[in-house]
Amino acid sequence: MKFRLWPRGLIGQLVFAVALMLFVAQAINFVLLVRGQKQQALAHGGGMAVARIVDALDRDRRGEFVPDRRGRRGDPEVRDRAQKLVISDRPVPLPAGAVPMRDLADYVANLLNDADVAAQSVDAWALPQRPRLRANIPGRTVVVSARIDGRYIAVRGRIPTSGNRLQGFLVWQTLSLYLLLLVPIMVIAWRVAAPLRDLTRAARANPALRDATPVEEEGPSDVRDLITAFNAYRARIGTMLADKDRMLGAVGHDLRTPLASLRVRVEQIDDDVLRDKMIASIEEMTAMLTDILALARSGAGTESREPVALRGLAEELAADYRERGKDVTVAAAADAVVVARPLLLRRALRNLIDNAAAYGTRARLSVEREQREVRIIVSDDGPGLTDDQIRTLVEPFARGEQSRNRATGGSGLGLSIARDIAEGEGGELTLRNRADGGLDAVITLPAAAQA
Repeated sequence: MKFRLWPRGLIGQLVFAVALMLFVAQAINFVLLVRGQKQQALAHGGGMAVARIVDALDRDRRGEFVPDRRGRRGDPEVRDRAQKLVISDRPVPLPAGAVPMRDLADYVANLLNDADVAAQSVDAWALPQRPRLRANIPGRTVVVSARIDGRYIAVRGRIPTSGNRLQGFLVWQTLSLYLLLLVPIMVIAWRVAAPLRDLTRAARANPALRDATPVEEEGPSDVRDLITAFNAYRARIGTMLADKDRMLGAVGHDLRTPLASLRVRVEQIDDDVLRDKMIASIEEMTAMLTDILALARSGAGTESREPVALRGLAEELAADYRERGKDVTVAAAADAVVVARPLLLRRALRNLIDNAAAYGTRARLSVEREQREVRIIVSDDGPGLTDDQIRTLVEPFARGEQSRNRATGGSGLGLSIARDIAEGEGGELTLRNRADGGLDAVITLPAAAQA
């Protein structure tokens, strides 16, 4: 199964696109907030450190500091515990675990430069937090050391840390945005997608069905306008098909009458051979006219749909053909019911049985049922068909037997009529070769809902 990241449906695409854009926006927001909080922490800790360093320089120049002890190397050292300040000729020793903070050192160096304080070097470290103070005192303890005029001035301070407060805030903010934006978008998309699905189903239906109800006009105004135009378009198609049926009925009536009159006159001819040839030609014209009218009217008509038991229909057709000397049997028939027009369905099956009996010498009928569909299979033991023939023989006037003799090749309309009837009932006709030889003509129809 192929994984698709981009959904196909309208609702899925809108929700996915908005969720992705919200995620990107929140990621950018998170980066900006982290950067801003970092700058704020540097400003807080670095600003305090610079203020103490500048104040220490001023006090040292005024002579207010007196070395109160010597460092580890014997150098004079000044410590101001109140200001957390150390002035020494040597670098201030740091405890184990101190982590350098290059960004804080650069920030302090820039501030000292802005304050016209020439520092030869500036360093900063984050000291390890003692466990007992970790929960009570927020932030991190830092030490900033600046070397000015050959002496090291080190100050201790604290800078705030974000902890989990920023992450928690962003999580709740993201969830709130998702709820405020995605829920209305899903509702709007559903109001658009639901009528579009109904419109798609109606567009896929056979336009020859006269009992198709108009699609309900709902959804946004643009969708309602589309549905209105579709209903009007389908109504015009129905009107055109009705006019076509009336015209074909009139043509059929007008042609059958002179053909019947012509046959009456032909039967008065004394020459038996000429008379039989003329009668055969008239019968061929009449049969072809009947097939053409049936093809034109397939899928239409005033016959109402009703439940049809396919096992009984298959057995009835097989018995009828056997009475006429045809080898037609029912191989297997499941108990299946479809809702269809019985006469049209019977005509489609007769066309398939006629082809099987003509080209395969015998026909076998089967009915298979699945959960939502039923297959009516007409099998023969003929030579089968090529792939090109399977594609073309369902088209009007296409014949597997290339002669124009109706006694051997027919008019080439039987499969076309069967296909149109199957599609008019909401199904389809397929032709397939069997592995053991022969051809299967399969009509697949929706199964009737079980009571």
